[in-house]
Amino acid sequence: MRNPIGGHVPVAGGLATTGLAYAREIGAETVQVFAANPRGWATPTGNPAQDEKFRAECAEASIPAYVHAPYLINFGSHTEATVEKSVESLRHSLRRGREIGALGVVVHTGSATGGRPRAEALAQVRTHLLPLLDELTHDDDPFLLLESTAGQGASLCSRTWDFGPYFEALDAHPKLGVCLDTCHIYAAGHDLAGPGGMKQTLDLLVETVGEGRLKLIHANDSKDVAGAHKDRHENIGTGHIGEEPFRELLAHPATEGVPLVIETPGGKEGHAADVALLKSLRA
Repeated sequence: MRNPIGGHVPVAGGLATTGLAYAREIGAETVQVFAANPRGWATPTGNPAQDEKFRAECAEASIPAYVHAPYLINFGSHTEATVEKSVESLRHSLRRGREIGALGVVVHTGSATGGRPRAEALAQVRTHLLPLLDELTHDDDPFLLLESTAGQGASLCSRTWDFGPYFEALDAHPKLGVCLDTCHIYAAGHDLAGPGGMKQTLDLLVETVGEGRLKLIHANDSKDVAGAHKDRHENIGTGHIGEEPFRELLAHPATEGVPLVIETPGGKEGHAADVALLKSLRA
């Protein structure tokens, strides 16, 4: 399949029991889950029976699975406690990713807090993130997928070219990839809705990180205009990006084989409609 299309699914009540049931109801061909509370630092152990069931059912149905790491993680923070907890939290997400058979773990690229220079924050990213990448030595270890932000505050990575210094800081590690969020990159200033905007943005990304590094796409429309630096997702085709750029995205050589995960509003009905719409644009 050129692009499996699916969504972020709820897992309270069991990864397989709740998560995969929801995936079936929205017609998902790929899924993303949280392995911990996204707004906390807790690192819960999984339920081995649910892990096994989830892994087996995903394998059987050829559903690529991904884990989204907690939002609090920031390797560019000037607060030592935040950095230490970030290491622990991301290590947990990577381990849980392997345990459930996930292909990748998505982490936000963070920001340089406390008014420190960007170079200093990136040096700190290197110090704490590179050892975690070096721990990914098993064949079934997930990729670490960097997701840029909408460009709020002292964001370390929001435009396509910002991935360059970030990759450099991490020696372009072989287990490093990109998760491109269409709402974030649009909010950061890449006008995906303008003539050829989507193609230009994807071309720039490949130019910056090289071919084969784009591993996942968060397909989200935007409630705000390009360059607004606001991370507010909208349903596909009803925001400022609109339908057509998603059709362009699905035809671009850089997205060949890359799954699309929606993180849009509207609950189950909204999600099912977005998945169906993206499938029609793929066709």
